[in-house]
Amino acid sequence: MTKGMPIYLQPRFLAALVLLLTIAKLLAAGFAYFVEDEAYYRLWGLYPALSYYDHPPMIGWWIWAGQQVFGDTTFATRVLVVLSSAIGSLVLWRTARILFDKEVAGWAVLFFNTSILVGVGGILATPDAPSVFFWGLSLWALAELSTSKNANWLLAIGLFAGLGLASKYSVLFLGAGIVLWLLWVPENRRWFGAWQLWVGGLIAIACFSPVLYWNHIHDWASFHKQFGRVSAGGYTTKYIFEFIGAVLGLVNPLIAILAIAGAGVLGKRALRKDNAPALLVLTVLPFVMYLTYHSLTARVQGNWPAPLFPAFALMAAVFVASRPGSSLWSKLGAAGAALGIVVALVVQVHAVSPLTGTFARKDPTFQLRGWDEIGRKLERIAVDTGADYIITTGYGLNAQLHFLQNEKRPVIQINKRLRYIMMPEPSLPEGIRNFGLYVTEARRDRSATLSEFYTHVEPFTTLTREVEGTFLEEIRVYLVSGQKKSPLTP
Repeated sequence: MTKGMPIYLQPRFLAALVLLLTIAKLLAAGFAYFVEDEAYYRLWGLYPALSYYDHPPMIGWWIWAGQQVFGDTTFATRVLVVLSSAIGSLVLWRTARILFDKEVAGWAVLFFNTSILVGVGGILATPDAPSVFFWGLSLWALAELSTSKNANWLLAIGLFAGLGLASKYSVLFLGAGIVLWLLWVPENRRWFGAWQLWVGGLIAIACFSPVLYWNHIHDWASFHKQFGRVSAGGYTTKYIFEFIGAVLGLVNPLIAILAIAGAGVLGKRALRKDNAPALLVLTVLPFVMYLTYHSLTARVQGNWPAPLFPAFALMAAVFVASRPGSSLWSKLGAAGAALGIVVALVVQVHAVSPLTGTFARKDPTFQLRGWDEIGRKLERIAVDTGADYIITTGYGLNAQLHFLQNEKRPVIQINKRLRYIMMPEPSLPEGIRNFGLYVTEARRDRSATLSEFYTHVEPFTTLTREVEGTFLEEIRVYLVSGQKKSPLTP
């Protein structure tokens, strides 16, 4: 037992806590249904590729690896995501330990695991998971470089940053932050003369090269989609407070207060060119600046800042550890951690077995609900009508139905086909005798456009997705037949 530290900061306690949360997440991963983005990324695992339209490929590769061991299941889709946060906790402890001390390391691991995004959202198989993981590994390698002065760590930095880029484009901002840190702290400028820095850069480019090649042969489609988010419109204050509120909520409101205070303390030390504080502040600064700018022109999704959460946890930890053990700030930190643990465990239980349906679509878990019943009803309709296939016009519903159909019949999104370029091109049966189903959420109904492709487009029935008897959304089913030409559009 480390002298002077509370038991909840001891490595054994932290290991037990991370293990407990990991087990809870693994159980939820196996029993909770997909949210629509996860169902879509599941297709990436089934059809691994160099890259994809929406994002770089890493989450697809992770899902593929899980599917090779555990089959086409929700657990397989999520297992590496859950394990990555556990491994990331160990890496974060080491990072904080060598940059600061064991107390900071304890607080950092505690805060990271009890942030709402990690504690609650840590089962979701989205590109955020590998981007957080590899950003954290990059931060660790930078810390090792900073303390050991061993230039070979630059090679590891290049590897981890490159794998981060193969996870999500936002990791580009980490590269900008690393350059800022190297330039800002005088003792770090010597690394520009080290061959390992330049080879590390080449390693990063090599890791990212599959994404570059995929974009090259597909007219830079993914780059246009993602980098087109930078709005050319006018400035507005409509989204800035929404962005701030989302970050505060997902970090954990109590921990967020400490992170802001820690950023202030570390920022002052970074201005004095103190190496460790400058490392933390400058590696997050470019991304924070971009997100702030973006929020002044358009909406910032709550998950976008996810790669910054290990650094936020460290900032909060530095602040609390610099205060006396019995201070208000330590109590606030402990309360924030306790709140995060309770929320995480309650939400994991709620994700598997809803505690209430009262909040309907205001419940963040609403996307998980009611799909088994929709699948059973839709299967009966398909059998009764003799439908050969199901078509959709939305990627989320398409992915959910693809999983539910389990290869009984094709499920095809007929528009935005670039999303599915990694899959074999579907062949829809033609002729008046061939029937299909068009399935859509009522709020996204595009049945009026189908008359261009089909002679007959007839409303068949309406299904209701519910949770505990509470209405969530209306799913409309149309019978289509008499295909005049292929409905598949780019």
